[in-house]
Amino acid sequence: MIPADIKLKTRQFSAVETALHSLFGVNAGISGRKFLTRGKGTAAYKLTLESGKEVFLKTAPPERASIFLEEAAGLEAIAETETVSTPRLFCTGCGNEYSFLMTEFMKGKTQAADYWEVFAHRLAAMHQTDTKGLVPGGRYGFSHDNHIGATAQINTPYASWIDFFRECRLKPQFQLAMNYFKKEEQEQIPKLLNRLGDILTEPEFPSLLHGDLWCGNVITGNDGQAWMIDPAAYVGHAEADIAMTELFGGFPRKFYDAYRKVMPMQPGYSKRRGLYNLYHLLNHLNLFGSSYLAEVKYLMGEYIR
Repeated sequence: MIPADIKLKTRQFSAVETALHSLFGVNAGISGRKFLTRGKGTAAYKLTLESGKEVFLKTAPPERASIFLEEAAGLEAIAETETVSTPRLFCTGCGNEYSFLMTEFMKGKTQAADYWEVFAHRLAAMHQTDTKGLVPGGRYGFSHDNHIGATAQINTPYASWIDFFRECRLKPQFQLAMNYFKKEEQEQIPKLLNRLGDILTEPEFPSLLHGDLWCGNVITGNDGQAWMIDPAAYVGHAEADIAMTELFGGFPRKFYDAYRKVMPMQPGYSKRRGLYNLYHLLNHLNLFGSSYLAEVKYLMGEYIR
């Protein structure tokens, strides 16, 4: 659960209509509402105002209001780096019927010719930004817990990246997934967790991560460049973000070539990549079921040998 005293610059309201009139003044009534998509417990809409302005609205039940505060905090942290663009955050809120988050609406422009190269350079710049103040009492983690999809994501501060990844990433997901494994497989999990120090490396410096960086969370902004949405932000090893970009289809090679010119990967990355992605595959196993079990078991076998 996100702390009630989280410091957000974004304004908070008790109703969408109140927020619209406060933010945009006259002619801010809703003249059109278009349903866009639905997630686990959330729904997204394009609102057209009487003035013609379009805004993006995401809603959830009132009891899930914290997810939008968490998302807002992640968007703010990324925006403050002045590197990769994110949609302008207008407000969050919670009323009796639903909670909500409101941002500018992306019209889906044509990608610029240098789309992937610019994104790579901006992401590398974000990964190089000073993270001081983002993790009170540690180097890795975040100022509060958040969510990865619908799963709670623990961000307890740690001085060691390896310890953080073990205790706050893999271990909680394995605990949620335990019923998918046979007894002998369950007995192998502690062995894998104890091996992390032999496989992972501590980064040269901590990096602010998007945390859920697959192609669905990179959109074309109104300037034709790549913008990031739906962060599960925390401070960690930059290569964890890059590993996830390779998990579900991957980005074009020119993205990776451009990124590595600015942020070369440490030796042995290809061996560590699967371990980072085991976290996301376990999360998908816990969210969507046994269709991800074979991939999870395959990666476990690769690292337990």
